[in-house]
Amino acid sequence: MTEAEISAALVAFDRAIATMHSGDDAWQALRVLSETVIGAKLFTVLTVDWANERTGRVFTSHPEDYPVSGTKPIRYDAWFDVVHKQRQAYVANTIEAMKAHFPDHETIAALGCGSVVNLPVEIAGEMVGTINLLHEEKFYTTERLLRLPLLLLPSKAAYLATWYFDRME
Repeated sequence: MTEAEISAALVAFDRAIATMHSGDDAWQALRVLSETVIGAKLFTVLTVDWANERTGRVFTSHPEDYPVSGTKPIRYDAWFDVVHKQRQAYVANTIEAMKAHFPDHETIAALGCGSVVNLPVEIAGEMVGTINLLHEEKFYTTERLLRLPLLLLPSKAAYLATWYFDRME
């Protein structure tokens, strides 16, 4: 991916946020940016409700196969330590590596995905959720992972833009 392609993708994201009509538009813009800059067959967004110790999927690129639905309890495990405590991206490049932390690994595999990147999003010192990119096994190479920082600020912008629309309703 060239600098010009990255720049064009960021400009398109900015324009999409500037002209959005709903909170879902922000997630769609972030999905397009993520697919362009890093790559994803499946893109989801989770939020964290710390008061109730729950997470919930608020966006999915595949609503028919991997829907937005309800919440689930936070699991305090090694994945949690990496993503929530250390605020680092979690990367697994095989379905085998995902099994320990993803009870839905069979659904993930059925969608043709075998690698994942969970990018934590922090705003004002609080972990607000994760951006989740999934693709075929061994997709997230070092070269692709070096572009992850390009999604940090846009992820924050998407969360904040979504909250803006939620507040306006």
